[in-house]
Amino acid sequence: MENTTTNIPVMIYTESTPNPNTLKFVTNKALLLNDAVEFQNVDETNEAPLAKALFGFDGVTNVFISNNFVTISKTDELLWTEIMIPIKDFLKKYIDEGKTILNENYVKPTKTATNAISDDDSDVDIRIKGALDKYVKPAVEMDGGNISFVKFEDGKLTLQLQGSCSGCPSSTITLKQGIENLLKRFVPEVQEVVAENE
Repeated sequence: MENTTTNIPVMIYTESTPNPNTLKFVTNKALLLNDAVEFQNVDETNEAPLAKALFGFDGVTNVFISNNFVTISKTDELLWTEIMIPIKDFLKKYIDEGKTILNENYVKPTKTATNAISDDDSDVDIRIKGALDKYVKPAVEMDGGNISFVKFEDGKLTLQLQGSCSGCPSSTITLKQGIENLLKRFVPEVQEVVAENE
């Protein structure tokens, strides 16, 4: 008897993000499970073949890869209508062929912030990370970004913004009016929320 397996075709669709220079390419295949990586230039992509290839497209300035999507940022000068379809076609073929997303010897930069709870986290750190994971991160991921805990000192919470959030014109408003207000309610010790590079 013949053994037939059906391959589910790779599907990719795009979603706009609050950042007009960033587009989210969503696929029905897992790319990175429970992880996210960001590349701000081609020099960071030595062990990341997919990101390296995406920087080969005109105007690409940032590549963010997460569970089942890739968020790509472009220069102001270029229109999405010029590069969206070629990138979409490229991603579909790349994923369909099962090519490598990250090489085995890829090492995530140690500067990367995390919401993972560690042994030396204070009670406040743990409550902040819990609130970020439960209430903030899902909404940010829907917009093609990521948000992670950097540090909490003297009432000031520093967060790392990645993907569509990085360089987004509305990220400051979201950070101050949305995330700061929410975290102040759940963790009263939080008095201010800022992005890492402010």
